Parts: sequence; C-alpha cells; structure tokens
Amino acid sequence: MNVRVLSCLLVASYSSIPTVSGFALTNNSPTYRPLQQQQQDSCHDGMASSKEDYDWLLEKSNSLNRRDFSKRVALVTTGGSMGWMSSSKGGSAAVAVAATKSAAAGSSVLLDSFSDAGKVDFPLASFGLQVYDDEKAYKLTLTALEVGYRNFFASVLARNQKGFARAVKDSGIDRKELFICGSVVSNRASGYKDAYSATTNGWKQNMDIFTKYGDIDYLDQIMLDYPGPDCESIRGQWAAFQDMHSQKLVKTLSVSNFSPDQLDCLLVNNDNLSVKPVVNQLPFSVAYHPSYPQGLNAQQIIKANADRGVLVQAWAPLGYSLGGKFTQQIKDVCAQIGKPYNKSYAQVALRWLVQTGASFTCQTTKKSHFIEDLDIYDFTLSPQDMDTLDKLYA
Repeated sequence: MNVRVLSCLLVASYSSIPTVSGFALTNNSPTYRPLQQQQQDSCHDGMASSKEDYDWLLEKSNSLNRRDFSKRVALVTTGGSMGWMSSSKGGSAAVAVAATKSAAAGSSVLLDSFSDAGKVDFPLASFGLQVYDDEKAYKLTLTALEVGYRNFFASVLARNQKGFARAVKDSGIDRKELFICGSVVSNRASGYKDAYSATTNGWKQNMDIFTKYGDIDYLDQIMLDYPGPDCESIRGQWAAFQDMHSQKLVKTLSVSNFSPDQLDCLLVNNDNLSVKPVVNQLPFSVAYHPSYPQGLNAQQIIKANADRGVLVQAWAPLGYSLGGKFTQQIKDVCAQIGKPYNKSYAQVALRWLVQTGASFTCQTTKKSHFIEDLDIYDFTLSPQDMDTLDKLYA
C-alpha cells in the first residue's frame, strides 16, 4: 500500500522507504510504473509501489447496508456455502451465488475492534488522495464528502494531509460518520526493538498531524504499510500498534502487502497478540492478482485472508502500478458485460471486487468519477459474468 489508492484514510507516516520485500514486491512482480507517468484520471489512477517511486515522491514533495465480516469468515472457515464467500471448490459461479445470497450488495462491512467499541462500520469504497498540493487535496476531499464518500486514505508522503484534515474539519460532517485510517512505513527497521520504536514514532506522527490540522483525536484504523524483514520485526511493529490501540487512539488495526505466512507471524504462536489485523491491502484487480508463491486465484487469495479473519482491500483496483494495466481488451470485456446493467467498465470491475469478497480504494479528480465509483451496489453480476471476469487475468 504506500502512496497509492487505498480503502481507508491512510496517513502513511514516513519512518523508512519500503524495500522490495513481502509477497507483493517480488522479482516476479510487474515492472513498476513511475508516478510521473501515472497522470490518467482514474480509480481510475494507480499509485506508487516501489522504492524508486517513493524516492521520486520525496524529492517532488519534500444509510448503509451492513455485513458482519467476522460472521462471514466463520461461514467460510467452517465450509458454509451461504456465507460472505463460498469455501467450496465450485469456482467463481459458487462464489457469485454465495455473494448474492449473502449481503454482497451492501456498501459496508462490520469489522471487529477487539475492544469495548464493538463492531466498526467499514465502507467498502474509499477515496485515496494522490500527489498534489494541500489546496487541491482540500477541494477533492470536500467533493468526495459531498458525493457520499466516508472512507479516506491520505498519505504523509504525498505532503497534502494538512489539506485533507482541514477539509474534514470545515465540512461540518460529524466525525462519527467518517472512517479515517492512518499508516506507518517501518519495514526497514530490523529486530523487535527497532521495529517497535520506528512504528511508535510513525503512529505518533499520524496523531500529531490529524490533531493539529483537523481536530481529529482518534483514528478508525492504523495500517502497517509493509511487513518487516522477519517475524520478530513484524511482531515489534505490531506491538507498537497494540499500544496505540490500548490507549484508545485507534479502533482497528490492519496491514498491507502481507502474504499468508507474514500474517501468520502475528497470528500463530504469538502470546503477545491481543488485537488481530482485520484488513490486508493488496494490489488486486481483474487485471492483476498478488504474486503469492502458491499461485492462488482470486477466490483463493480472498479465502486465504478470510481464513485468518482478514478482509482484502484492493489498491489500484482499476489498474496501474502493481495493480496491473487495464488493456483495451479488458476494458472492452468489462464494458460489454456492463451494458445490460447500464454500467461502465469501471463499475463492472469494481463490482467484481465486491462480489469476489474484497473492498477497494481508488482516486480521481473528477466529480463524475467519484459518483460513478460509488454507484455499484444496485446490481449483481451473474455467475457467467464473474466467470468471464475471473479469466481476464492469466
């Protein structure tokens, strides 16, 4: 996840520039597309994912239906066929049917806070701010709020979180209506102690920025942007997050670009674990799936996370960066499928994510695209549609 489009108001704290590590950044990953070249307006846009992109960034920058995700996971892990996602081997048709029969048409899920806060409402669609100045961030945030976005991602690396925070403050919208998530980049810190220290500094940066410019005194989520180099480092990172959670400064904890094995560093044989991750942001779209060593398909990737109680959140859901490129062929197939529903290619691609069992984060600079990207909850792709879309990434 880094300075890319994401599903929660992620304020990435710069503790270190991420190295090419973790499942999402392997030698088998697609070639990085520099941010300089990512100028197309899109959810519609991709975001940076490499060390080079971060270096460039630093240089240039110097109401809703609800689904209880934990209950869906229980159905998945016990083999239920009517859950949030099918655990059978029936393929995409079974998944599509299961999603339809559950509440896949809903526009949010309920995540466990592992505290007296109870369940936390998590909108499936979020707006992620790109690299532009504070004034533009201010205006776009107000536009997103106006059309109905309540989940946001703003990166400190983009140097515009001040504008975002001011917009939230000036909007007059009740803080309780918003889902605000911050992120910390501390993956270069090696060892438990150093990882703990770097991550603690990172989340404190988040709180300083939001409190000063937006009167935001708590976050709905904090995200570990990349895993550390080994399990001990990852556990040090997580211990810092749990401290933040114990101080009631954040409601839920999440990760980004974690493989199943890296999730298990936290979840398996960890006596110090008190708060589990509930979201894993991954580069995920009809054009690209994460490079898991096992070569998992889309449904298996979702299930590998769901088995661990984790919801996948797609970044670059309409391509570019590690999210892959939407070729004209992919756009044409999605557009053709969308015709009977009176939906665009982008709406079909985003709906595929929701029915597959994921959420998503995207960005745009056009009000019409803001509206378009939210308008995906009034139709359901057929099993045949899902099967066709599943086959677009080979």
